[in-house]
Order: sequence, then structure tokens, then C-alpha cells
Amino acid sequence: MNKLNLTINYESYKDFNDLEERDQILCAKSEEALGSSYSPYSGFKVGTAIRLADGRIILGSNQENVAYPSGLCAERVALFAIGATYPGVEIESMAITAYTGHFKIEKPITSCGACLQVMAEFEQRQKKEIDVLFYCMNGEILKVKGIRSLLPFVFIEDRLSG
Repeated sequence: MNKLNLTINYESYKDFNDLEERDQILCAKSEEALGSSYSPYSGFKVGTAIRLADGRIILGSNQENVAYPSGLCAERVALFAIGATYPGVEIESMAITAYTGHFKIEKPITSCGACLQVMAEFEQRQKKEIDVLFYCMNGEILKVKGIRSLLPFVFIEDRLSG
């Protein structure tokens, strides 16, 4: 038996102003995306902004449905929109934030496993890591390079793709 340990590398920023300008813009856009969240059941709004290599920023927000779990997370809304409208355009980075009127969010929210899996496949297709910013408004921001730091045992099966 081998006992192994996993380590993840990420950057932590205590203040929005400590970020590079392009990351500040992306975080601000993720906050803007909260405006289109459809979350009448949970009251938990999630917004994401994704920067493409050509400079475009695509927004996504969570979309709930009374027939749980028919809704979709903000990350997958944006990623699938990119896949449908900008196929083959490289994704550089994405920022995710959340808001609820029910309580104060005091730390960055992270993506669910389903979203991480979709993000990982986008990385695999473009053969380049995606920078991910988990943005807590008025709080800490985490920046991770590449999805494997978040999902080290990602499901990838090359024999399934043609």
C-alpha cells in the first residue's frame, strides 16, 4: 500500500483592490450577473463571469425550477452558452460570487462537483487550464489555477471521445 497526500495551490486575497485589474473586472461582472439569477425557491443567487481569450466576457446565473433538480448552476449556464455560441474559443478565467438576503456570506462559495466536472472537460478540450476566482463580495477572494486543484480525481475517459 502507498499512502499519498494531495496538495492544492491557490492564492488568497483579503481585499478586492489587491487583485489585478482584469480580475477585478471579472469579479465585478460576476456580481453584475447576480441580477439575472432566477432563485425564488432558495433565495440564493449565484453569478459567474467568464473571460474568453478574445476578451469577451460571458455572464451566467443560477436558474432554479420548482421541479428540483431541474435548475442549473451559474457556472454551467455560462459554460454551456459558450459551448453553443462560441465553440472552440478558449476560456481564460472565470469568477463566481453569490448573494442572499437570508444571511451574510462571509467566505467565498465554491463550485459544486457537477460544475467542476464540466469545467474540467472544457479545460481538457482546450488543453489549457482555467483560472477560477471564488469572490466573496466584501470579503476574501480565492484564485485557483486549473480545475484539477479542485477536483484531483476528475473523470476523464479519452476512449469515450472520438
